[in-house]
Amino acid sequence: MKSVICLECEAEINLDAGVEKNEIIVCPDCGVDLEIVSLDPLTVDLAPMEEEDWGE
Repeated sequence: MKSVICLECEAEINLDAGVEKNEIIVCPDCGVDLEIVSLDPLTVDLAPMEEEDWGE
């Protein structure tokens, strides 16, 4: 099992071995979305926020 540290709250997040690059994971402690940007070494970044189009 692999683990990463949440960039928002610094909680340790345990991940399954089958995670893939660009996968979005959610921190179980603070709920922030994180994107897996690298598998070796395992690295995450804050996931890009989806922009609302407000019906435009």
